[in-house]
Amino acid sequence: MEYAGILIIGVIVIVALYCYNRLISSQQNVHEAWAGIDVQLKRRHDLIPNLVQAVQGYAKHEEQLFKHIAEERSKALALPQSDVSELSRVEKEIAIYLRSILAIAESYPQLKANENFLKLQTELTETEDQIASARRIYNSNVADYNTFISTFPGNIVAGVVHFSPLPFFQHT
Repeated sequence: MEYAGILIIGVIVIVALYCYNRLISSQQNVHEAWAGIDVQLKRRHDLIPNLVQAVQGYAKHEEQLFKHIAEERSKALALPQSDVSELSRVEKEIAIYLRSILAIAESYPQLKANENFLKLQTELTETEDQIASARRIYNSNVADYNTFISTFPGNIVAGVVHFSPLPFFQHT
């Protein structure tokens, strides 16, 4: 009987260690995927002042739009990377303002022909594609992590060591 008790305890310890290691690995995958988003967001943030400057020369009457995107960019840069929900909201606003700026450019044939503007537009489009790709990877890793901490036996270990669900990045 004593041997069976030791065997059961051994199995429980092995399962708990496996679950803990999987939690740590899954959490690291989420952090790594977030780093991919962060790189692309910083790239986009770096493009914004140049894009605004290029468009501003043609559309001076859109000063409010330029002011709003600058404010949202400042908010995004000031937010802690751990506040994924708020960062997601701010980045969504930035994306809306960027689309507005690009729509304004459609009204100015000289701007649309400007080589610098075209280069910036191409870089921005590529960056948006990279953000979307990084977001899919991040959200997939978050889904895996959240599923593991919500299902047996991961939920037991996650509860004991205080792992909690992580938010998705809802940027569009």
